[in-house]
Amino acid sequence: MKADPQALAKLLRGRRIAMVSGTNGKTTTTHLLAASVGAALGGADRIVHNADGANLHGGITSALSEKPEADIAVLETDERVVADVVRLGRPEVLVLLNFSRDQLDRHHEIKALARNWRTALIAAGDDAPVVVANADEPLVVWAAKEARKTVWVDTASTWVQDAVLCPECGGTLLRTDGEYGKTWHCRDCGLAEPAADYRVIDDKISTPDGAVYEPRLQVPGKFNVSNAACALAASAVLGIDPETAITGMRTVTSPAGRFGTAHFGSTTARLLLAKNPAGWAEALPLAATDTVILAIDSAAADGRDVSWLWDVEYEQLVGRRVIATGPRAQDLAVRLAYAGVDHVCVPDLGEAVIGHPDPVDIVATYTPFQRLRKMGGLA
Repeated sequence: MKADPQALAKLLRGRRIAMVSGTNGKTTTTHLLAASVGAALGGADRIVHNADGANLHGGITSALSEKPEADIAVLETDERVVADVVRLGRPEVLVLLNFSRDQLDRHHEIKALARNWRTALIAAGDDAPVVVANADEPLVVWAAKEARKTVWVDTASTWVQDAVLCPECGGTLLRTDGEYGKTWHCRDCGLAEPAADYRVIDDKISTPDGAVYEPRLQVPGKFNVSNAACALAASAVLGIDPETAITGMRTVTSPAGRFGTAHFGSTTARLLLAKNPAGWAEALPLAATDTVILAIDSAAADGRDVSWLWDVEYEQLVGRRVIATGPRAQDLAVRLAYAGVDHVCVPDLGEAVIGHPDPVDIVATYTPFQRLRKMGGLA
């Protein structure tokens, strides 16, 4: 990009493009979608995919340059980069997953990001992508309703702390019981949860024709069923039948190290990534081992402000053996003390993960997660 500032635009040109964005789940969803496309094509030769999760301008450009002849690009895209890729690449489908407060020192308020998405879709006009959008997320709905065509997915989301005020008018959002659980609407204007085309029901996914599929993924958690529902909807936009798409998704085991099993000396550990309160709310229930290691940093990729620790319900770890580690381990230790969680503070990451005779789960923010991948042989 230093040699050619137009490199990204040139490398996007001439390809069918599917892109995925959102605060949480975009790496896994992109892997699921890429696997679906690969299953339909009989292999990945024609696909270029930024599989390692490098989702800013440089990372996307680098990935595209690796396979200049690939005619299909499946791209994980940072929230701040969506508008540029829509403008430069004219993608065929855009998956919009969710919005949560995340790295406020970099991303600022999430409504500003939603406004960028909305503006980009309006500017694209008839060239705008088909948008696969999470109907449970008011900010996503507000951004996506301006698209030329939207496929709505009811992901059965449970995190609502970032969706209190209406993005349209600033009124209070209300939640009422519906046929499939809680639905939202604004008490002051017409913005409301749209009727879903795809729907997550328990561990199954229903499609617009009334069929119901059980994905039986190799990645854990109900939230990954929701990610699969969005990937399934995007696959349909690309012309892939559901059976083929789900067959491909079942091959995904450890997207960019997430949920992977690493070895640190004699210690066997499963790695879980959690970057913000919404992510921790999904990851902590998956931590099933007697000993749980929590790794925290505040480098640029984590967000330098760790006050979000107080929005995470660490109280659910009471009764477990907890180790706080990483450069901000002491901040985490204070939060655990207030939660009544017995813990030890071992700031050195290498020291914290060794010497455990039984398997452990490690929940980490982005920077220590990447270090652990390398230390454990997953990178």
